Amino acid sequence: MVARTQPGRVLPSRPVPFVDPDNRPFWTGGESGALMIQRCRACGHWIHPVAPVCRRCRGTDVGPERASGSGRVATYTVNYQPWVPGSEPYIIAWVELAEQEHLILTTNLVDVEAEDVRFGMEVEVVFEKHPQADVWFPLFRPAGAAS
Repeated sequence: MVARTQPGRVLPSRPVPFVDPDNRPFWTGGESGALMIQRCRACGHWIHPVAPVCRRCRGTDVGPERASGSGRVATYTVNYQPWVPGSEPYIIAWVELAEQEHLILTTNLVDVEAEDVRFGMEVEVVFEKHPQADVWFPLFRPAGAAS
């Protein structure tokens, strides 16, 4: 099975993630276009991946909050291995979200050619629904790109 995230591009399908009460907002927020990231209500520190305790203040009053969905490419690589026959190269990136330094998501970049990606490039979130589950994967494209 393959998933298409760009016209004419065939990428390997994504496995269904394990969804639990703590990470459910992250995996389902894309249905409404919301990037939901856990945040400490005591000190305001953003937490990803989810954890029951804030890494900064050790507070336990943590919960999901809508993030802007804006960020920058911290680093990236291009996968050329055709894991699925006929699949195209795809870009794996660490995106640092605008909300906080070192708040990183591992994701894919879409709507951009590998040779056009730059470190520090401004990006914005888009979502891809899994074809067999009610989960939405946060992917990123160049900021301001037409949908």
